[in-house]
Amino acid sequence: MPRPRQKSKIQSPPRAKAFMPVGYYKQQSDAIQLKIEEFEVFRLLDYEGLTQVEAAKIMQISRSGVARIYEKARFKLAKALTEAKKINIEGGENMFDNNWFECERCDSKFNSTDESKIGACPLCSSQNIHQINE
Repeated sequence: MPRPRQKSKIQSPPRAKAFMPVGYYKQQSDAIQLKIEEFEVFRLLDYEGLTQVEAAKIMQISRSGVARIYEKARFKLAKALTEAKKINIEGGENMFDNNWFECERCDSKFNSTDESKIGACPLCSSQNIHQINE
């Protein structure tokens, strides 16, 4: 019996939920599902320029786990770009660094270390907010 999968620690939620191709070759096809931890590994390694060891410490998973997640993420992104497919960023086994919230009205994301102090969106003052990292 395999051991239970460890949740990846995510510093902050992605700024976008999806990316969609435009242009002549755009097709109505199945979207690629990129998990949040795949996005986070890709961001840490390719955007932030960290090593796999450094990313593993931040995400609180093994270095080999980072390598496996990174390989899956690269394949999915290459497939989406090559085949002009939509990329949805959602799901996975992860936990967030802080309490993260999303505004239903303006779609902004913000965090707080004290959940009791969140009453409204800091951008548009809407009361219609929900916690993302439940």
